[in-house]
Amino acid sequence: MVVLFYLAVAGVNASHRDLSAQEQTAPRPLQLPPALVQLFERRCGACHQGDDSAAGLDLTKLPQTLEQPGIRNKWERIHDRVKAGEMPPDGTLLPAAERDLLREVLAPQLRRADADAINKAGRGTLRRLTREEFENNLRALLNLPHLDVRDMLPPDRIEHQCNRVADALDFSRIQLAAYLDAVEMALREAMASSVTPPPVLRERLQATQMFQEAGTFGGREAMFYAKNSEMLPLSAADLAQVRKTDDHDSAVELAIFRAASWPYYGYPYGFKAPASGRYRIRFSARSVRQLRDFRLRPGLTTVPLTFRARQRSGPDVSGDVRATGGVLDIHAVPSTFETTLLLKEGETFEYSLLGLPVPRPINPVNAPLYYDFPPMPENGHPGIAFQWLELEGPLPPPHWPPPSHQVLFGDLPIRAAQQSSLPVELITADSSTEADRLLRRFLKRAQRQPLDESEIELYSTLVSAQLRSGTPLAEALLAGYAAFLCSPGYLYLQPPRPLAAQPLDQHYAVAQRLSHFLSNGPADAELLALAAGGKLLQPDILTAQTDRLLARPEFSRFVRNFTDHWLALRHLRRDTVDRRLYPEYRFDDYLIESLGHETRGFCETVLRENFPVRTLVQSAFVMVNDRLARHYDLPSVAGSRIRTVQLPTTTMRGGLLTQGAVLKVTADGRSTSPVHRGVWVMGRLLGTPPPPPPPAVPAVSPDLRGSSSLREQLAAHLADTRCAVCHAAFDPLGVVLENFDVMGAWRTRYRSLEEGEKVTGIDRAGHAYRYYVTDVVDPQARLEDGTQLDDIRDLQRYLVTQERQLARNLLQRLTLYATGIHPRFSERAVVEGLLDACQPANYRTRDLLQALIHSRMFLGARE
Repeated sequence: MVVLFYLAVAGVNASHRDLSAQEQTAPRPLQLPPALVQLFERRCGACHQGDDSAAGLDLTKLPQTLEQPGIRNKWERIHDRVKAGEMPPDGTLLPAAERDLLREVLAPQLRRADADAINKAGRGTLRRLTREEFENNLRALLNLPHLDVRDMLPPDRIEHQCNRVADALDFSRIQLAAYLDAVEMALREAMASSVTPPPVLRERLQATQMFQEAGTFGGREAMFYAKNSEMLPLSAADLAQVRKTDDHDSAVELAIFRAASWPYYGYPYGFKAPASGRYRIRFSARSVRQLRDFRLRPGLTTVPLTFRARQRSGPDVSGDVRATGGVLDIHAVPSTFETTLLLKEGETFEYSLLGLPVPRPINPVNAPLYYDFPPMPENGHPGIAFQWLELEGPLPPPHWPPPSHQVLFGDLPIRAAQQSSLPVELITADSSTEADRLLRRFLKRAQRQPLDESEIELYSTLVSAQLRSGTPLAEALLAGYAAFLCSPGYLYLQPPRPLAAQPLDQHYAVAQRLSHFLSNGPADAELLALAAGGKLLQPDILTAQTDRLLARPEFSRFVRNFTDHWLALRHLRRDTVDRRLYPEYRFDDYLIESLGHETRGFCETVLRENFPVRTLVQSAFVMVNDRLARHYDLPSVAGSRIRTVQLPTTTMRGGLLTQGAVLKVTADGRSTSPVHRGVWVMGRLLGTPPPPPPPAVPAVSPDLRGSSSLREQLAAHLADTRCAVCHAAFDPLGVVLENFDVMGAWRTRYRSLEEGEKVTGIDRAGHAYRYYVTDVVDPQARLEDGTQLDDIRDLQRYLVTQERQLARNLLQRLTLYATGIHPRFSERAVVEGLLDACQPANYRTRDLLQALIHSRMFLGARE
């Protein structure tokens, strides 16, 4: 199989070579008039001539033919840098007549050469699936919706702030081994684990069985048992005796008042999953408060609860710890809740109360370690009191063997394996006939477009050879399946081509491109049926299918991956907030999670509801839950659910630039930086990133010493001629955002650890803190064009005036994400045409997306 796979990889490389060869059109020499040749010699020769040419570009040796993509790209770069005024350097601008001559001579020839290449070979090469896409493809194919193989694969290379760039998604020997391991694991997981389904465990736990120990780290304030709402002092010996006699008082409650962070014993006594699978959890609980008398009072607010799958390893939370079962809002009236957890064999689950304090460890010299708890708030510590819990699992499928097994082996009977490393083996009197039938059945389900007989024969030969060598039928089939799942036909997406070999090839390619674009997964039966009937490319049908995919839950997978890279949300946990300067954020995982949900939910709403692109920078609504409403000082809302809230006219919120996730990824956890935030606005929102700074230029150290020193540092950059041009463009954009701290909360003054007005207190983990409030934040700035910005609202109004550039940037990023390649030189006019079409409706986001999908950039149509 490994030899076969190396042959398959060679086929991938050949495909790339074939595409590159096709793109080498008939020689098309540049027609450079003498005046332009003299211009190059006069204006460019000093730097771009000879062995030591700047940037390695020697214009005297640059071929004046455009058939090779690499040469054509260099001429395109020359055109763009001259047009942008970046060349000649050092602020020496070409006279307008000379600059226009260069553009007017080069641009038409470059457009024609690039268009010819696209018309002949398409606009791009094959693109390998990202590891998220590969996992989603296997999940859909094998009917394993919770398959987890992503982390078995090497991370995908990121270019242009995107993880789907075709040229960056290469394939190495390391990836070869990883993909083979992942496929093998997935196929084995899809098989029946035994002849009969695993036995279902059913247990009902009373409160005294719901916690591993008699108490948790953090003292009795963090967790205690209660009866009739009064604390029940159960020692470890008392609890052991109760458990030994099985005399559990149903009136006892388990009350927890802390978040689940190390160290913690918050999982059921004695339970671990007997087998991997889904476990139904039902429990009775209510939200409560504890006061100084340790009596339970009804909660004043809901308390969000999730569960975390983990190994049973004492108080230490180690290894694979992950949330499962969603978030449940527990309210003050005792109620029954139900959810389903995904557990691996041997795992247990812990109760994860979100947003609650984390006890402080105290380790005195020559004394035992103990834990302190934050001071009692006026209204008491919030928590959850549990009455009982029922668990059932692993939940059996509707029939056995499970649907995933039937994907592999149909309805062939099974028995316990006798000669195989697999748990079961197939029963048949004619292995060869069944092998051929099941292989063809599997390939038909897995193929992206119909395979021809020669391709099927490749895998059939492998399976037959395995059978002749004495390999059991199931193992032989799995070898054939694995070979296909690691082949170019499965690992790579074929781009639509204008001159497809078969009439329906373009339909199938568009079906897969559309589905992987909007759902990060394979085309479903409806898309494939339309492709097979040659109907998918009909404009009304393509529009309807796009709308259908936008409405499906899988669209959230697109939103998450797209925003993780476009807005850098994947770095949300990159920097830990300085707990000395910002003690209010200590151990606040609930806030960080909520920030990510807010921005992703906001972008999903903007796209699904077709808001104008200006909404990205200026919106009349926010999307918040209880924690975010407090964070943003908005009217309170109940519960963890992210919901739309209309903003009062006096607020400084609205749009991406006021959202904590964006403001956190543009800070470093200790300080904010106008430079970083300004560069982020230019690059991520406007699509006009500044060039990298010159060597040996120090970075600005932002805000710890107050606004005056910050402005002095920024002024020094403007005084340096090497920096002034770029910093004058992006510094003002970042200065206006200085009213937002490292987590996006509003501030009017800076903080310091050294000087100013002292602020002291006890944080949510019981730690004493001290910081100093210093100078007043001054967000005023002036743009290069003289526009005065006094606060964030002025910046929002300014960005609204740049809505075409906002739309252009979004459209270009969507094009790269959807097709794996930026708009090419000859497609720049296509982009502007799409923008023109969307302009009358104020560049509505869903309209932009639909326009892209109907464009020749997406469909691979000829010019």
